[in-house]
Amino acid sequence: MANFAKPNVPRFSVDVYQNEYLPEGGSEVNAIVTVTATGGGTLGSAVSAPVYPPGGRPSAAVAIMVDCSGSMDYPPTKMRGARDATAAAIDTLRDGTLFAVIGGTHVAKEVYPGGGRLAVADATTREQAKQALRRLSAGGGTAIGTWLRLADRLLSAADVTIRHGILLTDGRNEHESAEDLRATLDACAGRFTCDARGVGTDWEVKEVTGIASALLGTADIVADPAGLAADFTRMMETAMGKEVADVSLRVWTPVGTAIRFVKQVAPTVDDLTGRRTEAGPRAGDYPTGSWGDESRDYHLCLTVPPAGLGQEMLAARVSLVVPQPDGTAQNLGAQGLVRAVWTDDMAASTAISPQVAHYTGQAELAQAIQKGLDLRKAGDFDGATAKLGRAVQLANASGNADTAKLLAKVVDVVDAVTGTVRLKTRVAEADEMTLETRSTKTVRVKK
Repeated sequence: MANFAKPNVPRFSVDVYQNEYLPEGGSEVNAIVTVTATGGGTLGSAVSAPVYPPGGRPSAAVAIMVDCSGSMDYPPTKMRGARDATAAAIDTLRDGTLFAVIGGTHVAKEVYPGGGRLAVADATTREQAKQALRRLSAGGGTAIGTWLRLADRLLSAADVTIRHGILLTDGRNEHESAEDLRATLDACAGRFTCDARGVGTDWEVKEVTGIASALLGTADIVADPAGLAADFTRMMETAMGKEVADVSLRVWTPVGTAIRFVKQVAPTVDDLTGRRTEAGPRAGDYPTGSWGDESRDYHLCLTVPPAGLGQEMLAARVSLVVPQPDGTAQNLGAQGLVRAVWTDDMAASTAISPQVAHYTGQAELAQAIQKGLDLRKAGDFDGATAKLGRAVQLANASGNADTAKLLAKVVDVVDAVTGTVRLKTRVAEADEMTLETRSTKTVRVKK
């Protein structure tokens, strides 16, 4: 086997933003935890470094799942766009990456390389895969769970650091129950990450975003099939930039402290509270998936036992860990401390951290959009107007210009500052679905 350069050690840092001061009797502590990874590479010298491809990059395996159900032929540009997009993604694979292409209908089929194997990306296999794509045709139903289970079987056989899926669908998951899909997502969670895309407007937003959320990936709409190739290329470039897999946020709290919630709040809102796994006395791990050079923000909300004026306590310690083959976890060497201090200084105890205020607003913005669209679909136009008006107000106040633009396609904005809006009588389905799909995208707080 070739001797490749030893990988670089990634540098993770943790910064905590909070107002630690509580009034007498106060018990709720909020903090924004910013996690940043820089420098690239894989795990440090605490474990023996595996051999990676040139440049010290970790090895990766990718499964691309392409919807081949009958509806992909209506219009034919969808199937053509999917083939072109998959070809573009294959061209973006780094040499040495393991990959497979899966065709998805009411069953899952190996399109390339077949035989329960993964191919090693090079000029020859890329060309063979693109030839195989030309034979893809549309016909059959949709059972997304079968696609994910096949992807899991193929990816789990690979001895690699990063396992990633890309899933494209154009329709609703009509040929298996919601319970079957949920069971599949539960089985695949933590085994590979997956980005999900809906093409056209005949798919179910909550299904596609639910898949991405469960598998710690991204979700988006590609309303026009012509945009698929550019989107797939970007997705694959991001996947190729991932360097450390299975990173968890480990939160330790002292006796008497309860965790109310742990949410990712940037670049998107995703509630991680229910995904905790116990990690020893008073510590729990919250999964964050794979990391490249990037930064993400998390909102931690705690309830602490009230203490006397002048008292101070460590409310939580946040660190980053990755699992090891022997069942232990390696600490990535970065930690942040969340504090609580009781004071009778009203100005100190009533101040709100700008970071906490910003992301509380961004989480409310996502919720207001989703609730407003649900009420609109249910025919409660007054309720929808109130919720979407509040969303416009929050988007305006936080400087979330992208979301403000999407909202303006669904409501006529009379006054953004007060959130006064009128529902548009006619809204393009693609505009409504884009707003719903991207409702959880946030803007970073201005430093």
